[in-house]
Amino acid sequence: MKGIILAGGSATRLYPLSKAISKQIMPVYDKPMIYYPLSTLMLAGLNEVLIISTPRDLPVFKELLGTGENLGMKFEYIVQNKPNGLAEAFLLGADFLKGDSACLILGDNLFYGQGFSSMLKRAAAIEKGACVFGYYVKDPREYGVVEFDTNGNVLSLEEKPRKPKSNYAIPGLYFYDNTVVDKAKNLAPSHRGELEITDLNRLYLQEKSLKVELFGRGFAWLDTGNCDSLLEASNFVETIQKRQGFYISCIEEIAWRNKWITDQQLKKIGNDLQKTAYGKYIQELIVQ
Repeated sequence: MKGIILAGGSATRLYPLSKAISKQIMPVYDKPMIYYPLSTLMLAGLNEVLIISTPRDLPVFKELLGTGENLGMKFEYIVQNKPNGLAEAFLLGADFLKGDSACLILGDNLFYGQGFSSMLKRAAAIEKGACVFGYYVKDPREYGVVEFDTNGNVLSLEEKPRKPKSNYAIPGLYFYDNTVVDKAKNLAPSHRGELEITDLNRLYLQEKSLKVELFGRGFAWLDTGNCDSLLEASNFVETIQKRQGFYISCIEEIAWRNKWITDQQLKKIGNDLQKTAYGKYIQELIVQ
């Protein structure tokens, strides 16, 4: 399975900030926003990642992340000229996937909670079908909503329904088998002129092969797509890191714990960043 980060399209919700700086380069507390979705893919065990973004922003991501070699990973990049829908990511990424299964995550989504890595690895092991996630919200009318049975089989999908069939919203994290590209090719643009991710998910639903994993009570899902939620996410990360001493979405630590890089490689990264709190945290990992 390979990972795709769709890092663009919704940046206008941060206007005029998005005119000044790439949205996913903006910091969520102490690290670039894109570190958070990237770390999710890494926790799922995916070390080949395609980053899709706008013509303006893609060079910034290349400069920040490079080839991924320093993390024991492989990064590729491709431009999405216009926000033509989330499902277009699979058409743009067809050559990258080369018939493999895929995980798509939106570039402004942050997840944090106990057992997350295990959930991700279960979803990444999928051989047939697709998996979405469900997050309980008080008022689901502003979200895509998933209805499901006791076995985790999806019964229905709704977009911002007036009378939701459940309280579970669907976050921007999706796992698909190796038929996803062919399915995306058969999608027709919606009334918005976009290839909708919900329409793609409905194709799996029609096959009765769409599953849902539920985030438990106390799990954090933050969509940093506007200024208020960006501030909330920064405050959340600060609180967790200062109280527990563990860094959220430290991609170098995850690569090291996945054994994609050695102690010596991690030490070099820490030394290069030793004047920062982030670098000092990496240095301390070696002596634990």
